[in-house]
Amino acid sequence: MKRLVVAASLVLASVSAFAANPQVELITSKGKVVIELYPEKAPLTVANFLRYVKDKQYDGTIFHRVIRDFMIQGGGMDEKMAEKPTRPPVKNEAKTAFEKGLKNDRGTIAMARTANPDSATAQFFINSKNNDFLNYPGQDGFGYTVFGKVISGLPVVDQISVSPTAAGDVPVNTITIQSARELGKKSGQ
Repeated sequence: MKRLVVAASLVLASVSAFAANPQVELITSKGKVVIELYPEKAPLTVANFLRYVKDKQYDGTIFHRVIRDFMIQGGGMDEKMAEKPTRPPVKNEAKTAFEKGLKNDRGTIAMARTANPDSATAQFFINSKNNDFLNYPGQDGFGYTVFGKVISGLPVVDQISVSPTAAGDVPVNTITIQSARELGKKSGQ
């Protein structure tokens, strides 16, 4: 019996070693999306994203930019299209992430930014198709930092990505991120 308990403990330790990457669950008005993050490949970006999750920054924000056959972008605007306050920008890690195998492929999550490569704050996008031109070095010599991948709920992303839009690629019907929580963490941790 003792051997069985020890063997079971070793198996559980091995399984948890493989499940070490943080996961974030987005509950949207269209359904649930679970994203696995890769801190060993984009440490600053993952830490930045998780801080916004912990601070509940994303709760009540919307997917404010949806472009069919490209991506869905959210995390920065409320339902009135007012931008939420953010912390200072995070350094662009697109080169490091790309060299470690992360690409702007279908289902990956990356940081949105301005023309300044080091301007990413809270806004992110999920690629709805492979977008190689966003990979390092990209069209501007920097690319966009990929830091995770959808592991559950890709059909929800697909549903959002075909939403009818108005001027500025804003969905006609508001799509809300009701909550964002790190899985395995209790509220307030």
